[in-house]
Amino acid sequence: MKLTGMIRRNKLLAFVIGTYAFLFMAMPDKASSSVRNSMYYIIEMIEIMPVIFVLTAIIETWVPKEVIMKGFGEKAGVKGVFFSFLLGSFSAGPIYAAFPISKMLLKKGASISNVVIILSAWAVIKVPMLANESKFLGIEFMGTRWVLTVISIIAMSMVVAMIVKKKDIPFDEVLKAEKIAGVEVNQEYCIGCGFCASLMPDEFEMDGGKAHWVESSLDTGKLVEYEPVMEKCPAQAIKFV
Repeated sequence: MKLTGMIRRNKLLAFVIGTYAFLFMAMPDKASSSVRNSMYYIIEMIEIMPVIFVLTAIIETWVPKEVIMKGFGEKAGVKGVFFSFLLGSFSAGPIYAAFPISKMLLKKGASISNVVIILSAWAVIKVPMLANESKFLGIEFMGTRWVLTVISIIAMSMVVAMIVKKKDIPFDEVLKAEKIAGVEVNQEYCIGCGFCASLMPDEFEMDGGKAHWVESSLDTGKLVEYEPVMEKCPAQAIKFV
């Protein structure tokens, strides 16, 4: 029963192990070659991912959510697009290193479209790659491809943002890990617009011209529902505590 449960929870890993077992029985030479190639990527991940996780933790701890939202949020506009291309283009490491950083940026207020730009730029138009492309294929080839790729990335980011919403991204386990106790409305920042109370009337109310969180405890099932309210608050006055 325990083994069956482990396999169900780790279907992809079980499939890979099963595939290797079949290869070792049917084609041992190719299996050995596959293992060597796999070990190369595993070693690369072991070398890179701890650094990425530390970097992500530092950014998450020290960079205020307001800064991320101003630079990469829904209202960042052209500035957000520019910063996203800049971050992706000057990044270091393989594309899989971008995923934890991207999730952290989304969690702190970055828009879906800007994260798509970061991932896409990281994958196909990094500056070191462009330099090598220009060296081997010529600057005209590189420049033309870069322009067309940038246009395609912007178009793709808009389409993805229309299809995928933040509620579709699994934030729950990340938020629960932070042991969030509740929601706080900073009374100094609040401008009394009532936007939060209109979106979530059961959780927020207006009193004395200011918004207040009225719940005594936080329902973890609603964590994702708070994200759009926090993101759209014009004063950025709402946060988890």
